[in-house]
Amino acid sequence: MNSSAEKVSLVLRKEYLAKYPKDAAHILDTLPLNAILKYLEELPIHEARLVFFLLNPDTISELIEEMEEGFFKKLFFHVNTHLAARLLSRLSQKEIDQKLSLFPDIMAREITEFLKHKPDTAGYLMETTVVSLFEDNTVEDVLRKIRKLRNRKLAIIYVVNQDGKLLGKIPLQLIAISQPTELLGNIMEFAPSIQGMASQEEVLEVIEKEDLLQIPVTDINQKLLGVIRNDTLMTASKNEITEDLQAMFGAGREEQALSKVSFAVKKRLPWLQVNLGTAFLASMVVGFFEDTIAQITILAIFLPVVAGQSGNTGSQALAVTMRGLALKEIRISQWFRVARKEMAVGFINGIAVALTTGLIVFVWASSLGIAIVIGISMVLSMVIAGFAGAIIPMGLKAIGQDPATSSSIILTTVTDICGFLSFLGLASALSSALGIV
Repeated sequence: MNSSAEKVSLVLRKEYLAKYPKDAAHILDTLPLNAILKYLEELPIHEARLVFFLLNPDTISELIEEMEEGFFKKLFFHVNTHLAARLLSRLSQKEIDQKLSLFPDIMAREITEFLKHKPDTAGYLMETTVVSLFEDNTVEDVLRKIRKLRNRKLAIIYVVNQDGKLLGKIPLQLIAISQPTELLGNIMEFAPSIQGMASQEEVLEVIEKEDLLQIPVTDINQKLLGVIRNDTLMTASKNEITEDLQAMFGAGREEQALSKVSFAVKKRLPWLQVNLGTAFLASMVVGFFEDTIAQITILAIFLPVVAGQSGNTGSQALAVTMRGLALKEIRISQWFRVARKEMAVGFINGIAVALTTGLIVFVWASSLGIAIVIGISMVLSMVIAGFAGAIIPMGLKAIGQDPATSSSIILTTVTDICGFLSFLGLASALSSALGIV
């Protein structure tokens, strides 16, 4: 009899989880941590993962600290790195480092990038221990949460959806006068927010404009990351006042307008030497076709055209990719998707530019052969440049290098070499067939 009852209970539980995982998570949120953890460990891992990531973020962070490493790895297997970063950010640095060691290297690096914020940004100023609940939670759930937290000084509760997107805020005073059964979605107010990449100046502007005591910080998709509190803002204001004074003496890790000459030379000269070396590489490619240029001297006139267009194409792709990496819009694992898009853009733009260039060259040089060669070369070099502009910064990021410092030099080398090689190579190969000579 007991065996039959257990089987029925198991079937009902599985059906409930499959159809109502959100409700199951809501119920689990009310239980003690050890009970939640025990329940999750007894579930098949795909069901446990489904319910786990629907729990309240505060509950999840507390569970992460309690669970064994093996169970953690199973739950976070193939998890979205952005979601993992948002959940881990609520832990202590020591705990974060320990959990990151359980991820594959590339995934750990991506999560670390999401967790890092430059010293002059909103993300650097924020506290990640922000209390958030869902819109279908009740006032009673908030009160239960406050009693559980005890020593935390709370002024505002933030409301998010299941994906962590910020929906609104509720002052604690409003919670105190609302009915226990009232849904948070019905009483929440609009919550002005700031993106994690925003500067300190932007944070202060929003604070003054909206007259806020604290401001939530979100990512580019409006997902809640943390909150900047009043005392932190006061410190930031003091730092901002002294920042200009420090800049006058070239203080800081990177070169500024008033940095010392020796510091500027130290930063710039090595890259100028590298750039010189890459320029010689491009010159060597031209040297390989010395005989072709000697026979068809007009080719030398059009070399800068091909190199210039491919260089501009690569720079456009590089700028868009760098911005995507800086704003965390793209991840290293999306390299193929980004590269494919830039190659498609390069191909379409290349055809349009090739038609214009071919017409001009035909009128200028009175040679259909050279016009065809430069048109084909333009398409090839712009496709390669788009690919290089996307792949170079992502490749440097993947190996732990700063793409901002060396991407442009590598890109210039690639675009020059590919531009010269495609144009002169095609001219050499097709000179007889197209009657160029």
